[in-house]
Amino acid sequence: MTVDNSMSSGYCSLDEDLEDCFFTAKTTFFRSSQSKGAAKNVTKTVEELKPKAPTTQELKEKIDNYNSKVNNCLLMKMNDDGTYTGFIKVHLKLRRPVTVPAGIRPQSIYDALKEVNLANMTEKRTSFYLPLDAIKQLHISSTTTVSEVIQGLLKKFMVVDNPQKFALFKQMQKDGQVLSQKLPVTEYPLYLRLVAGPDTDILSFVLKENETGEVEWDDFSIPELQNFLVILEREEKEKIQQVQKKYDKFKQRLQEALKEANEKPG
Repeated sequence: MTVDNSMSSGYCSLDEDLEDCFFTAKTTFFRSSQSKGAAKNVTKTVEELKPKAPTTQELKEKIDNYNSKVNNCLLMKMNDDGTYTGFIKVHLKLRRPVTVPAGIRPQSIYDALKEVNLANMTEKRTSFYLPLDAIKQLHISSTTTVSEVIQGLLKKFMVVDNPQKFALFKQMQKDGQVLSQKLPVTEYPLYLRLVAGPDTDILSFVLKENETGEVEWDDFSIPELQNFLVILEREEKEKIQQVQKKYDKFKQRLQEALKEANEKPG
């Protein structure tokens, strides 16, 4: 599996609702699902029956049909052993910082070809926010599972967090709504891409935090747990400052309104 370095970033405005922009360590792992009536895109869970495995001839027909719709060079290719290779794009929508080695240079092409794991070269760790909605293009095989896609992305960014902390979702648009489904780790993303076609509006892949409702704390190392405490303390201070700022403005407006009321005759 290879990774392309194309990237786009986003941000969260301070003027937006705090509940949309602010995520603490607690709410990240134990977040309850909430919906807003004014939202245009409503995320829903989609459950589908897994289709039967296609024959080799059916795969060839599907690949030919897929390639006929591709308007770039990102074609799928059938191999002699019945497998096939192709490309998928993964949107990284991680709200939480990730743990990376401290003081390590970015991975070079030589490191990638030699499969050098730079993360193992130092025990020093630091926290890092990946650009919101960054996009990575992967060249994978039909035998590449969701678990392997997640591990490949983490290795590319030298993330040393437990892969179980992340999950791959597929997103589809239907009737103006965004339908989202968490993929099992044994699913094959390239087959989903083949069936849906090359249009990313019909199907896209998103990497998010794995919010299962429960946290298996035994799966984390002591440094990771200590890092959670540091992040939680920092975010708690930021949250307090935001709340104080909000009510300071409210207090100021209230005092101005009282002053105007007192100055009016009668």
